[in-house]
Amino acid sequence: MQDLALNGPTPRHFPITVEIYHLMADKGAFASDDRVELIGGEIFDMSPVGSLHVRCVNFLNAYFSRLGQQFVVSVQNPIVLDSESEPQPDIALLRPAPDLYKDELPRAKDVILIVEVADSSVEFDRGLKFSRYASAGISEAWLIDLAHDRVEVHSLPKENGFGLVKVYTRGENAVSETIAEIDLAVDDTLG
Repeated sequence: MQDLALNGPTPRHFPITVEIYHLMADKGAFASDDRVELIGGEIFDMSPVGSLHVRCVNFLNAYFSRLGQQFVVSVQNPIVLDSESEPQPDIALLRPAPDLYKDELPRAKDVILIVEVADSSVEFDRGLKFSRYASAGISEAWLIDLAHDRVEVHSLPKENGFGLVKVYTRGENAVSETIAEIDLAVDDTLG
């Protein structure tokens, strides 16, 4: 009995659902300039964005937008993966929707391909976020690793990760496993 008094109560973790996350935002829990995302029931601060990151996202947005009307290019917008995850990938290629997702946020089933551009968040993106993308059944996710000058193409989703990872470096072309038209020079992507 004395040991319990010395150790105190055990902290409990209560995951936040997407619904509660939205209520928190509606009630002003976050400042208008807060950059946060919900992953696995936890709220994470997003890394600051530098000029190389911005340049890469802008380049990819322009590239994907030129491919036509086969998908909606969503830039740094939320995707609902499940009841406890609403990340904001740098780029998401979404299935066309007549209302452009006006009435509800895109869900994992709407995503064709996700791209994360990372410098300081490489391990977080590759580990936690890509595991969630695969578990949600997203068929392909790209990691643009600015710190190591490479593009990783992750495909064949499984329960806790992707079954196939191809790494492309400068001088090569990164090729999509799911969209035949995507054949992108790594040098152009990295800048």
